[in-house]
Amino acid sequence: MDPRRRVPRTDAVLADPRLAAAVERLGRPAVKDAVVRAQQRVRQGEIEPEDVADVALAALPPNATSLRPVINMTGVLLHTNLGRAPLSPAAVEAVTVAAGATDVEFDLTTGARARRGRGAVEALARAVPDAEGVHVVNNNAAALVLAATVLAAGREIVISRGELVEIGDGFRIPDLLVSTGARLREVGTTNRTTLADYRDVIGPQTGFVLKVHPSNFRVEGFTGSVEVAELTGLGVPVVVDIGSGLLARDPLLPEEPDAASVLRAGADLVTASGDKLLGGPQAGLLLGRRDLVERLRRHPLARALRVDKLTLAALEATLRGPEPPVRQALHADPIVLGERAEALAKALCRAGVDAAAVSAEATVGGGGAPGVGLPSVAVSLPERLAAPLRRGEPPVVGRVEGGRLLLDLRAVPPDRDGEVLAAVLKATS
Repeated sequence: MDPRRRVPRTDAVLADPRLAAAVERLGRPAVKDAVVRAQQRVRQGEIEPEDVADVALAALPPNATSLRPVINMTGVLLHTNLGRAPLSPAAVEAVTVAAGATDVEFDLTTGARARRGRGAVEALARAVPDAEGVHVVNNNAAALVLAATVLAAGREIVISRGELVEIGDGFRIPDLLVSTGARLREVGTTNRTTLADYRDVIGPQTGFVLKVHPSNFRVEGFTGSVEVAELTGLGVPVVVDIGSGLLARDPLLPEEPDAASVLRAGADLVTASGDKLLGGPQAGLLLGRRDLVERLRRHPLARALRVDKLTLAALEATLRGPEPPVRQALHADPIVLGERAEALAKALCRAGVDAAAVSAEATVGGGGAPGVGLPSVAVSLPERLAAPLRRGEPPVVGRVEGGRLLLDLRAVPPDRDGEVLAAVLKATS
């Protein structure tokens, strides 16, 4: 009999316990589609009828999302294309808790409505006691849009020409601000701006002065800028976009502005990202004067920019919980990194792989600490392994430099070294 006439019925294949379990995990449409494609291969004579369930199962993804977990060995701690800051185990657990029905906007004691995400707001306020008020939106660009809309729509935002930055993927701060109905009043030059430049344009039409930390580039040489403390005497609000989400000063990053220091210097409002040096989920943080923050929080646009319960849970756990992975990676001991790299290289060499531990330089990335190099150690491999490692399970992403593939260990937790070893061995087989 023609084997194509013995194609098993779809319902019979779906009754296989393994596929029934996959239906629970992935949903019936996805599993049925895999079965139908396997049946078509039987009709084409490519596989045997009894192999339909196995082939369908092999074609199914491990979960219902197309996103895949990646081991980041690029040497960029906050790699934008890889999702920036990885969440801590505490934050991941918090997201799981928040996945169901929660008291995100409900007071279980009184039975009345409560402020949305009060736990995250309280945790943020405690983390930055210099802030009279705090609010959270969905990213730092949203924080700037809300500030510009509430404080300067139809008015002017005064900003130095040296701070008109592009934040990535073609999005530019000037375009973002103008889209709110505000007008930009540029002062100074690309490399030098003085207090007099600001003072000369302040007037009745000024909504606020904006300082933007140039977090993804550096200007060196004949330069000059005005400190926040100097701007506070101009008679208008001073808004500072610190960018990277550093809440308190870090001696490892002396030139990176932090929220606490900027507020103490007199800033009326500070905006920052949650998924960079803070090490949490994507979020925009607003910190500063109580009256300004409250005006922003009560504006209708704030509803469109609010964060969901998963983000609130992850942010609170990041602020309250143990040190997040990005902070651990930032302060990793180069000596320990070297020991790990040597161990991996020796294990690979014993398996016949051309591997060596080499000195490397990592970076913060994600628009933070431009020009700051972090001493690191990498495992050097043949360049040809880059593609199979990216396509492996789990994918391992390194960087190609000088004709070699470098797997930088600074952003990789020590307990994943075994996975890295297995992935490289598999890629070379």
